[in-house]
Amino acid sequence: MPIPKAEQNYTYADYLTWNEAERWEILDGIPYMQAAPSRVHQEILMELSKQFAVYLTGKSCSVYPAPFCVRLDIEKNDNDIKNVVEPDITIVCDSSKLDEQGCKGSPDMIIEILSPSTGKKDKLIKFNKYEKAGVKEYWIVEPDTKLISVFLLQSDDRYGRPEIYSDEDKIKVSIFSDLEIELKPVFDKV
Repeated sequence: MPIPKAEQNYTYADYLTWNEAERWEILDGIPYMQAAPSRVHQEILMELSKQFAVYLTGKSCSVYPAPFCVRLDIEKNDNDIKNVVEPDITIVCDSSKLDEQGCKGSPDMIIEILSPSTGKKDKLIKFNKYEKAGVKEYWIVEPDTKLISVFLLQSDDRYGRPEIYSDEDKIKVSIFSDLEIELKPVFDKV
């Protein structure tokens, strides 16, 4: 298939025909190509994924580092799904949302690691999509400042004011009663 055009609307059915070697997302039908992540981005992704994976061993929830397809829309027809994302880290506790293509519906938790090309999309567009989809916990990791903003879905189905953590902190993960993520090793190689 030719490269998707920004002025055209696409769906998950289109996404399935695109070159698997390229990483794409679709937000409100608009395609966004994903650039290859930096080494620092990957160091952070690996350490966070490792801490979650160790904790989740033997539990019903699973952690999925990118690339992992999340279809935020829950329509049944692939031609109706216009929001397809590949978060840096996705945690899913409801196995009925998982299929061979990834996750259909709202994951329990999403982590996005900012890069110069994704900041606006992660902080604005995806933030609003994740909130509307009902993602319970959303982390935005900023490698340059070694800060993580944690957004928790409130009873009004909106994200409250973020809790901000630095590389000297531990984050108590709200969706698990006994998990703290140690941030020093997350930012060690930054």
